[in-house]
Amino acid sequence: MSYILGMNAKAYFGDALIAAADEAGVEAVNWTEMSNIQDLDIGMETGEANVTTRANSGWEQTAATLKKGTLTFNMIFDNGDAGFTAIQTAFMAAAEISLLALTGDQTVTGTEGLASNFTITNWSQSQPLEEAIKVAVTAKPSSFTLWYEQTGA
Repeated sequence: MSYILGMNAKAYFGDALIAAADEAGVEAVNWTEMSNIQDLDIGMETGEANVTTRANSGWEQTAATLKKGTLTFNMIFDNGDAGFTAIQTAFMAAAEISLLALTGDQTVTGTEGLASNFTITNWSQSQPLEEAIKVAVTAKPSSFTLWYEQTGA
């Protein structure tokens, strides 16, 4: 049985935007790990087109259309953390930020995940009485999106 623990996954923000939707575009960016992330979810789905015809024997037929991606994660509120500040700045300025959410370290062959320039669409602060202040973040691809795999080349 083979598996990867979530605690070994890595998320990064870039020092520049990704300039092309290919491996070279991702690898041209200098990435900084965001260790202030708690749980991270990569949501992916496609839109749908109904392609049913009378020849489908009474069954509705569907074709996948555009892919949609979303990163959702929580961060501890920490103005001294570079990743926190980068995400907060992108949200407040309504600016793109390059993010990379991987199954492991970006330098390890076989590590894979979503890479894109993102728009931060949610920045919700939670202030529980007996816990650290947290921010829930939602990031949606805005340009040059791809499923990236480190090939070690």
